Amino acid sequence: MPHAKSWSVALFGIEGRVVEIEADLGGGLSRVTLVGLPDAGLREAKDRVRSAVRNSGQPWPDGKITLALSPANLPKMGSGYDLGIAAAVLAATGAVPATKLFRTILLGELALDGRTRPVRGVLPGLLAARAAGHERAIVPTECLPEAALVDGLEISGVSRLTDLVAWLKDEGELAEAPPPSTAEPAPIPDLADVVGQPEARWALEVAAAGGHHLLLSGPPGVGKTLLAQRLPGLLPELSPEDALQVTAIHSVEGALSKSSPLVTVPPFVAPHHSITTSALIGGGTGLAAPGAISRAHRGVLFLDEACEYGNQKLDSLRTILEEGEVRIARAKGVVRYPARFQLIMATNPCPCAPPREIDCTCSVPTRRRYLARLSGPLLDRVDLRVRLHSLTAISAHHTTPPEPSATVRDRVLAARDRARHRWRSHGWRINSDVPGPILRRDFPLPASTTVVLDKALNKGLLTARGADRCLRIAWTLTDLAGLPTPAGEQVAAALNFRERITA
Repeated sequence: MPHAKSWSVALFGIEGRVVEIEADLGGGLSRVTLVGLPDAGLREAKDRVRSAVRNSGQPWPDGKITLALSPANLPKMGSGYDLGIAAAVLAATGAVPATKLFRTILLGELALDGRTRPVRGVLPGLLAARAAGHERAIVPTECLPEAALVDGLEISGVSRLTDLVAWLKDEGELAEAPPPSTAEPAPIPDLADVVGQPEARWALEVAAAGGHHLLLSGPPGVGKTLLAQRLPGLLPELSPEDALQVTAIHSVEGALSKSSPLVTVPPFVAPHHSITTSALIGGGTGLAAPGAISRAHRGVLFLDEACEYGNQKLDSLRTILEEGEVRIARAKGVVRYPARFQLIMATNPCPCAPPREIDCTCSVPTRRRYLARLSGPLLDRVDLRVRLHSLTAISAHHTTPPEPSATVRDRVLAARDRARHRWRSHGWRINSDVPGPILRRDFPLPASTTVVLDKALNKGLLTARGADRCLRIAWTLTDLAGLPTPAGEQVAAALNFRERITA
């Protein structure tokens, strides 16, 4: 049989395309030709596969071998095609029957001695295979816990190429996928650890209830980082759909747990301010890899010492905060990664940042230049701005203990339930998802309620985008209070959150 086919998957971000692998045997000098826009790692597959086939006791054909990966105009990268290439070549030589290869997806790298090695992106690859109508998938045994997260596919594993050969010949069985398991999530710091700062604690609760972005400003040591680290403990667990999407991103990055790969807790990503723009947004050679903002999808992105990041990195977030997606264009194509996260920024009020603000030695122009790194367009997209002040006493903590995360989380979940019930017919889940035009047109508030917004707009203190964000905050405050619609009190409080200065 001089010609045979097998199937694998190519990834563009977390989107997959099924790839048909054809092996054609011809006469002439012995050589292997690989076509179909392979990258350097894939071009080396012909050498890996040849050694793996021979060391597995199978014949490698003489003469010319042409391997074609289709669609031919689709860039293909990585070593995940090795198993599919080996199966196609063996079927073309007649060493194994080709009947079981139909509608079977093969993913995995081959070692020179025939062992299989895990690859990245198994979960999004199998989700694409299921959508394309395939019925079975074979992956390295180390990838079985991740592959088992996909329903509707018959998932099996192989530890060596000989296991696949024996199965194709009906001489052996494949390893079965274990039932999906969920590990106990890592403990999240409790909000009860934060002493004082009632205003900032309230802002954190509002941010959690409505999915709003938050800026914390104040001298060092007042609790900005402590508060931000405790936000995931106030958020609900990820829905099954969101959990799969977040897990798919982490799969492409190669950061999943081998035993319990499913991510069920909102991720918390806190990059250092020395991070590059490509590492923050996504990038790299070939097709772009996910950045920190995509790893924080459906979770929290915390930028500590935000003014130290620089204008270029901070301003690159502006469009992403609006759209919830990052599009990275490269010569080989455009990659899309989801990036719908809550942004929490923390900054000192000046470069010297003494514990006592009275000891600041910075001039007024120096302070302005420092805070100007947070540009106006970026700050306009930050819903809540809070100024933290140094503690004046710690003894009150013993007489009136702060509320723990569990108590605050109950109020947050109740507020989110009210918002979900209100927006369910539109498909939105939290107040920050609601577009401004829809909020103004379909859910208008009386003029007497929004008079403070009209005054702020008239004086140039508020942009149209800022007014929409104030309305969203007002709805969140309403949900936390258990009221049916916002009143003037909630709208004024929402505007107050945005008017608070950071210098």
